[in-house]
Amino acid sequence: MKRFAFVLTLCLLSMLAQSQDFDFTVAADGSGDFVTIQEAFDAVPDFRKNETRIHLKPGVYKEKLVLANSKTNVVLIGEDPKTTVVTFDDFAQKKNKFGEEMGTTGSSSFFVFGDGFFAKNITFENSAGPVGQAVTVRVTGDKVIFENCRFLGFQDTLYPQGDRSRQYYKDCYIEGTVDFIFGWSTAVFENCEIFSKAPSGYVTAASTNEGTPFGFVFLDCKLTSDAPEASVYLGRPWRDFAQTVFIRTEMGKHIKPEGWHNWSKPNAEKTAFYAEFGSKGPGSSPATRVAWSHQLSSEEAGKYTIQNVLAGADQWDPLATIEKYKK
Repeated sequence: MKRFAFVLTLCLLSMLAQSQDFDFTVAADGSGDFVTIQEAFDAVPDFRKNETRIHLKPGVYKEKLVLANSKTNVVLIGEDPKTTVVTFDDFAQKKNKFGEEMGTTGSSSFFVFGDGFFAKNITFENSAGPVGQAVTVRVTGDKVIFENCRFLGFQDTLYPQGDRSRQYYKDCYIEGTVDFIFGWSTAVFENCEIFSKAPSGYVTAASTNEGTPFGFVFLDCKLTSDAPEASVYLGRPWRDFAQTVFIRTEMGKHIKPEGWHNWSKPNAEKTAFYAEFGSKGPGSSPATRVAWSHQLSSEEAGKYTIQNVLAGADQWDPLATIEKYKK
């Protein structure tokens, strides 16, 4: 009897700890508060200043998700990205119920409009396959973080879309074929693996607005691929003032010696800012890069820190959130 009481007490304490750690639990098997992620998102109070913490149990969640702009400071934490998968299969040329093509934006599997979103230990996927543009995650909200997440797709996988949005990707895996990291946002990718799937072409297609201090910044990342040797560009300018910088990045042999492409827009060579510092590996080739790209000095590279790139006027510190959910 004493043993039973002891075990029961442990179970109750465990349940209490879980309730304190998370506000909601989503479980595909019905063992949580909700069966779908969208139900949990919809239950979050509008414009909440405090965090709403959602535990996502292992499973495959086939949902076209929308985190509304009124759903602020939402935390979505899985247990393992290999067993916790959020997926959908729309694509740009697919027709909606009105017979109209969805377009690139409409194809997104997950729309992140809410500010302060944080996701960890989850795979996000667009499973439409090699059918042209098919976005996995579109991020419009500000101060958004993904840690230890996987982004799977082909063309246009990850869309950091908001032109005033700051985003931080840490220890993530991102794969695709053409322009698979593209958009207007300021985004830092730290210690991420960027995998170019064959047939491939361009890793990035930034569209940074004129006057925006930073675009896409890759810190200590690794560029890998199953594409042929010298077949992939680091980036091309979707808009003329595109900014993409690689700092201390290991580049595979799939990267073209010239590095960058002007998207057949010679004028963009004068306005885009494409730069590297400390590139290494068989794909690093400073001597053969296009003349209009830049090799940064140590002093110039020094300004590309997480704090300098992402802090903004409100001094946002994404590392504080990472530290809070370190366990």
